[in-house]
Amino acid sequence: MSGHERHDRKAAEVRRMLETGRPAVPGDLVPRATELGVRLLHRRRAVHRVLWTLLFAAVVVFTVWASVAHPWAVPPAETTPPLEW
Repeated sequence: MSGHERHDRKAAEVRRMLETGRPAVPGDLVPRATELGVRLLHRRRAVHRVLWTLLFAAVVVFTVWASVAHPWAVPPAETTPPLEW
């Protein structure tokens, strides 16, 4: 199919789409869409709050563990060094 034929076919399809009437839109479309948007926004904010809370809790748990366990300290030797007199 040549480029000219493809262009003619697409132009005819666009003309046909423009000639048909506009589709019927439900009268309550705007309130439903607004309600859905508000619900999604609230859900997104709730998820962000939960994630920030979990992050804060993880930081607190890590800080408490690190202050008790001292992971940066060298562990004591398992055997004692030999005594030399």
